[in-house]
Amino acid sequence: MALSANLFLRQSQSLVMTPQLMQSIQLLQMTHFELTQFIAQEVEKNPLLEFASNDEDLGSGGDREAKEERFESAEETHGEDSSERNAGELASDWYESDNTGNANRLSDELDTNFSDGFPDDGSPQRADAPELLSQWKSMPGGEAGESYDLDDFVAGQVSLRDHLNEQIPFSLPAMGDRLIAQHLVDQLDDAGYLRAELNETAERLGATLADLERVLDSLQQLDPPGVFARSLSECLAIQLRQKDRFDPAMERLIENLELLARRDFAMLKRLCGVDEEDLLDMMAEIRQLNPKPGSGFETEISEAIMPDIVVRPSADESWLVELNPDALPRVLVSQSYFASVSKSSQDHAFLSECLQTANWLTRSLDQRAKTIMKVASEIVRQQDAFLVNGVDHLRPLNLKTVADAIKMHESTVSRVTSNKYMLTPRGLFELKYFFTVSISAVEGGDSHSAEAVRHKIRLLISSESPDAVLSDDDIVDTLKKGGIELARRTVAKYREAMNIPSSVQRRREKRALAKVSGF
Repeated sequence: MALSANLFLRQSQSLVMTPQLMQSIQLLQMTHFELTQFIAQEVEKNPLLEFASNDEDLGSGGDREAKEERFESAEETHGEDSSERNAGELASDWYESDNTGNANRLSDELDTNFSDGFPDDGSPQRADAPELLSQWKSMPGGEAGESYDLDDFVAGQVSLRDHLNEQIPFSLPAMGDRLIAQHLVDQLDDAGYLRAELNETAERLGATLADLERVLDSLQQLDPPGVFARSLSECLAIQLRQKDRFDPAMERLIENLELLARRDFAMLKRLCGVDEEDLLDMMAEIRQLNPKPGSGFETEISEAIMPDIVVRPSADESWLVELNPDALPRVLVSQSYFASVSKSSQDHAFLSECLQTANWLTRSLDQRAKTIMKVASEIVRQQDAFLVNGVDHLRPLNLKTVADAIKMHESTVSRVTSNKYMLTPRGLFELKYFFTVSISAVEGGDSHSAEAVRHKIRLLISSESPDAVLSDDDIVDTLKKGGIELARRTVAKYREAMNIPSSVQRRREKRALAKVSGF
């Protein structure tokens, strides 16, 4: 059979990832902060896009209703002013009649002079407090006529480096030592630890290692105690020296912190040469120390999470699911500007492309909001018991269940639930929190959520006594009595994931804490 080239006409369907489609997918998985930054960049590039203000959100009907309300309120205010004026005239007529003498006599007897009070125009008395005139800038009667910002009166936060720089001149009088100290201050981390090698620093500065160690010894005496330490052991030792409690037994305890972390109290008693009572006292002193002396000067501001969905109970005992209006971007496409500019402009192709991009962006944002609303509504429907009764009633849920219910793909649901948050009466949760693995029940009962099982394990361990510490097998038996079928290795895995030590370590720690509290 001879090979030859032929032409065939074939019709088929395929999904093409256009740039617009890729942009829609990216918008779907963006957080509120990322979406705000992206829209700000698009508004800057596209002349047809603009941010919508609150006034522009109202249509012409809204403006007309607002004007009518303002007109009606003005009439009511005018009526109230006229009635108040009539009442004032009647009061003045009464006051200036026969009762005037009685009122003057009472004023003299009670030593009341209303003219010395606040004047009618609301301005402060210059003769009484001339130094307070600058505080009335924002009032109409102020001389400057400029308002002040209240943020100017907020006390500024002092950083760790500023706090140390204020103490260095009193501790190191020599200028060369101050330069070395300043270089070491720049090598501190947020916790107050020195992360620099003294040998490399000495070579870089052209100083001797003895000079650096001498300067470092002086810096370790500064406030806060424990600063400029190079390890946790050195940090605790510095604080104990300042308290005059760094004896040989405490020194050996500080040198073996890994044994203290493992709760190996028997080995620590042999190394320190103390009995159990002295060891408990030493442990109580260590608990009072600060392992991160620089944490009190942290100046980073924690950013609040903006919820995308707000869930609250409605009047008919159901749940009202709404999009958070503060998390929704407000952008408008200026059709009038496009019509006015495109007629007289030669860049019609550029403006048409900008209009197409702007329309696609607004449609993508609308589709994003609708998709988030669909997914959130289905999650609320599936986790109704959790919202009513708490984490013990959290149902097992996966992406496929939600995707089949709202007739979308699992990847779409995964993008929607990434870095999106829901504000509920139970608190603020990420949407991923509601998707947990299913744990089988005993004798074919209803399955349990993995998060609910972890919560039960945490409650069982927190409620145990020092004399009755539960092992992993005991937890398995207790869960089985409650209808939860779980293997011992799964309990151990959940326990380690929650940073809960084993039963042997918990027994040692609880007994030690009980004795310390008894003292």
